Amino acid sequence: MKDKILGWLNSFLVFDTFLVLASFAWLAIAVAGKAANIPLGLDLWYKLWEPVFTPAIGILMAGAMTSGLISWISKRLNRV
Repeated sequence: MKDKILGWLNSFLVFDTFLVLASFAWLAIAVAGKAANIPLGLDLWYKLWEPVFTPAIGILMAGAMTSGLISWISKRLNRV
């Protein structure tokens, strides 16, 4: 059961990592477009920052810490 939960958590974290990386790439491209006066969605990115990207970053950090903590506790319990 624990392995299933950890597998699900790690799969979700991989998806979330790619979401965060894609949002950063979009930001970089949109800022470059803004500098060249080409509209590439910077205003939309700003609108999605609070409801989508901020929680995704928070979930990524919390999930990474949770996964690490579960693995650490597992190792401690198996050693005894």
